Amino acid sequence: MADLPAARLIAFILCTGLCAAPASALEVNVAVGADAPEGLQALLMRHLEITRATRLGETPDAEEITRLRRQSEQTAHELLATEGYFSPHVESSQIDDRVEYRIDTGIRTTVSGVKLIFSGALQSSDSRNLRGRVERGFTLKPGTPFRQADWDAAKRATLQPLLAGAYPAAQITSSEARIDPVAHHADLSLTIDSGPRFQYGALVISGNQRYPPSIIRNLSPLKAGQPMRQQDLLDYQIALEASGYYTQAAVRIEPDPAHAAAAPIQVEVVERPLKQLSLGAGVSTDTGARVQLGWLARNIAERGLRLKLDARLETASQLGAAELAWPRSTSGYENSLGIQFKNEEIEGQETRSSVFVAKRSRTRGQIETTLSLQYQTENQEIGNLFVSGNQALSLNYVWTQRNIRRAVYPRQGHVLTLNVGGASDALLSDTSFLRVYGRHNQFYSIGKSGRLALRGELGSVLADRLEGIPTDFLFRAGGDNSVRGYAFQSLGRGLAGGVESVRYLATASAEYNYFFNRDWGIALFVDAGDAADSASALSPVFGYGLGARYRSPVGPVNLDLAYGDANAALRLHFSLGVSF
Repeated sequence: MADLPAARLIAFILCTGLCAAPASALEVNVAVGADAPEGLQALLMRHLEITRATRLGETPDAEEITRLRRQSEQTAHELLATEGYFSPHVESSQIDDRVEYRIDTGIRTTVSGVKLIFSGALQSSDSRNLRGRVERGFTLKPGTPFRQADWDAAKRATLQPLLAGAYPAAQITSSEARIDPVAHHADLSLTIDSGPRFQYGALVISGNQRYPPSIIRNLSPLKAGQPMRQQDLLDYQIALEASGYYTQAAVRIEPDPAHAAAAPIQVEVVERPLKQLSLGAGVSTDTGARVQLGWLARNIAERGLRLKLDARLETASQLGAAELAWPRSTSGYENSLGIQFKNEEIEGQETRSSVFVAKRSRTRGQIETTLSLQYQTENQEIGNLFVSGNQALSLNYVWTQRNIRRAVYPRQGHVLTLNVGGASDALLSDTSFLRVYGRHNQFYSIGKSGRLALRGELGSVLADRLEGIPTDFLFRAGGDNSVRGYAFQSLGRGLAGGVESVRYLATASAEYNYFFNRDWGIALFVDAGDAADSASALSPVFGYGLGARYRSPVGPVNLDLAYGDANAALRLHFSLGVSF
């Protein structure tokens, strides 16, 4: 009996705890008509005060529940009005700890009329087309449901073509939505003041200390007196950042109506260092391990000339190069002079060459063009049996269109390259030839995480004979970026101890990628192609397999296992590169 008081004490504590706890949690349900649009119930459940209380785990007393019920009824009317229901019927009831809302939305209000009123310079007769475009682009058309969110978005969208063009001071001075709750109609009225029409004035440069200001002026596509466009300013900013002289650039115009006739163009830059040393390393199954060293000076002779020195050592190739490049001219061209020495031994073909080249390049939007005059000499040996010396003075033209948003694993767009060049035996060349080459990469996004990458290339060298044409103008196939399942440049004309470069090339590839997350993905692919010394001798071989893709912090990693159908063998293809 000595334990009885302790047992009574435990029972008392348990009883007190049970009495203090709520009998049950508050439960809320919102029922809307079957013809209500999708998402309306979720909107109400998300914003009613009483539903927020349940999500927070609150246990209000009876008086607080009554207050939340009434307040939520008022909130429901306001929310429904934003969705175009101005005459809804909202009822609520409570049974114990369950609150029920029954909502009849009524007839939804629709837009019956739209009136846009213009003031400012946009009233002029020569702006008739722009006014028409703004009117046609107004998103709330008569007959569409009226929603407050759509009305706000339509007002913002109305200003966009003006702000993006010559009217950066445009604003909405008044707006009105007249609601007829009986007829369930909304009459919309909007007054737009375009302000003055802005034209470009003079450049105002800041942040420029190391490099000649002529670099910034020459990169500008903007002309004094030209009507303003936001895209022009953005293109100018991109050109500055891509020039190699500036890490950051900002180009803007202050929308001050007082200076609209000649608005100063504010250009602010953050300059790159005068000199830069770069190191790199990598490995691939094509050319083996790689190390490289680069040095760049950006202001030779105090004129912004760039001197670039490069050295690259690979298992199968060694290269040294120097280039002197001029800043872009006012006409948009970039000129350069270069020299390159290269030694490589691939599939038994050993080549030692020297190249002297003068280039003129231009980039306009997606289009890059390069015209070059090149003198090349080489000595070649194949399998210790065949030795030749070739030289050519060639004129070459390269046209490239890039329509992709990112360089690594693009999911949409294309890159097209066309190349034509040739030489004459009457001008420092061993033989006459004409080389034509094209390569096309097309990318399609498939779902949220997949893409299809297609590639095709064709090449032809028109000449009476193969001898005398430098190797860089000829073709071989096989390897990571050609036909997987075959060794790098192993497809060509087979000779004793090696594979010789030839005059014709045709390859194609189809690859599907799927990325499980931001960094990791897989690849399924099929490649085909061949290189031969005549078009009739082309006999495509096939390679297919699967691979892994990894966006590493130091660069893309590609690992492919390919089966070469012609040689009935598996081959591993791997590439990794890093620069720092």
